[in-house]
Amino acid sequence: MLLPLFAFLLLRLVFWFATFPNPDEAYYWLWGQHPAFSYYDHPPLQAWVQGLFTAAFGRSAFTLRLPNVISNGVFFYTYYQITRYLYGEHDRYSLWLVVTLVLASPLYFLFLALAWHDHLLITLSLVSAYLFIRFLDGYLANGKGKSWRLYGASVAIGLAGLCKYTAVFVALGFAATVVSDQRLHPLLRDRRIYLAGAIATSAILPILLWNYTNDFQSFRYYFDRSLNTTGFRFQFAEPLKFLLFSVLMLSPVNCWAIFQILIRRQKAEGRGQKVFESYPTNTSDSVYQTVALWVFGISTITLTAISLVYTALYYWNILAYLLLFPLLPTVFIKRRQKAGGRGQKVLTGKDRDFKDEGISPSSHLRRSSLLLSGQLYGLLFAILLVVNYSILPLASLVSKEADPESRMLFGWKDVAAVVSKQAAQLGDEPLLVTTDYRSASALAYQLKNRNVIAIADRIDQFDFWYNRDKLSTKNALILSDDWHPVTPKLLSQFQQTSAPITVPVTRFGIWIKDYYVMKAINIGI
Repeated sequence: MLLPLFAFLLLRLVFWFATFPNPDEAYYWLWGQHPAFSYYDHPPLQAWVQGLFTAAFGRSAFTLRLPNVISNGVFFYTYYQITRYLYGEHDRYSLWLVVTLVLASPLYFLFLALAWHDHLLITLSLVSAYLFIRFLDGYLANGKGKSWRLYGASVAIGLAGLCKYTAVFVALGFAATVVSDQRLHPLLRDRRIYLAGAIATSAILPILLWNYTNDFQSFRYYFDRSLNTTGFRFQFAEPLKFLLFSVLMLSPVNCWAIFQILIRRQKAEGRGQKVFESYPTNTSDSVYQTVALWVFGISTITLTAISLVYTALYYWNILAYLLLFPLLPTVFIKRRQKAGGRGQKVLTGKDRDFKDEGISPSSHLRRSSLLLSGQLYGLLFAILLVVNYSILPLASLVSKEADPESRMLFGWKDVAAVVSKQAAQLGDEPLLVTTDYRSASALAYQLKNRNVIAIADRIDQFDFWYNRDKLSTKNALILSDDWHPVTPKLLSQFQQTSAPITVPVTRFGIWIKDYYVMKAINIGI
């Protein structure tokens, strides 16, 4: 099991510190150079973090993804605490299995690696869920529970809401657990639960303020994005696509294991058994599985329903599976419990040594072939991802147009050199304009210039940054490509434009794409 872990770690380090930013990574980095209460496309926490880290350490690939390194550490440390809580302090084997299953999931390998909003969303949601579960279990044990855990959970889920709005699915899972479990109903008369709710809800104040001062543009964007405003109709193929991509990206092996957990839960409830009865700790009455299944069910059912009338993307459901991973060791590990209990086997000799070391002998691992196939599946995806983003876009081997977004990670040193040379010829710090937010963000990152703008048909964050009145009579350089060519509408806003200079991007003699740099005189937008 350690060999795949080292392979995943090596690939992650290569990606973090040797790969040019994905277009959206550069986009969110640029947000951090324009501090604001919130932003058009997403809530602000990722931008705030990027702004602070860049101010402290400067602009570099290391700085860009350093928050990922920290959040990944917190994320897996939280899983360490969860596995100790569920399986006992000496059971470290379950932790390594959970870590392997998470990294072997293409969904989590990708979204924990990218400097997007998701790595903070995932980490903060997991921390919040763990603290909330510990609070509820403590409440069931002594009628009180530790308040700091409840308030810590509320702060964490509030911050998760400052990453993406899908954090609401976790909060709804918390609420559903309290309402559905009669043992927890007295909590509804406990003022602490409402104070915690107020703390979590207060996190959206910066988002509300930004929307209030910007004509609620972000909320309108999400409303239009989530509903089919052209007319109501069912799209029966979309739920199938959503579920299929979810299975492929979570990993078929992980999905199979989760299905086994769901079946086991149903059988246990049918027989009146306790779900944690076979675990070596005192968690037989824990609400852990209840919270895990509520979060999973609410998120998955809601997004599947949305996909009936609009497209739901597989990664919107990324929070649904977080609490299920620590349950999967029960599918792959045959446990030998401590002596002295009902039907428990006494450990002797070599088995006792393994128990003392907090690991299990290899004979305790079940379905090892299935587990290995899952690791190879995830490892293949990780290798292809790193090659595609760091070495050569794989689509360039078979097509000149496929996967235009991956192609945008390459060639920016050459593009920046041409842009800088042409800008010097124009003089007087010309305006740097591109035809899409992706190229504008990448150019801004490469040049360390926060003033690059995008003028495009779609609304994006750039539309909130530049004042059109202050740009008149200014010369400009226009950067475009074949994916987002210069439009006649944009050209008409200048008195004069030059013939474009072509900047070809190649790798190992393989053509990737062309960029075009054009001088423009006297912008009049």
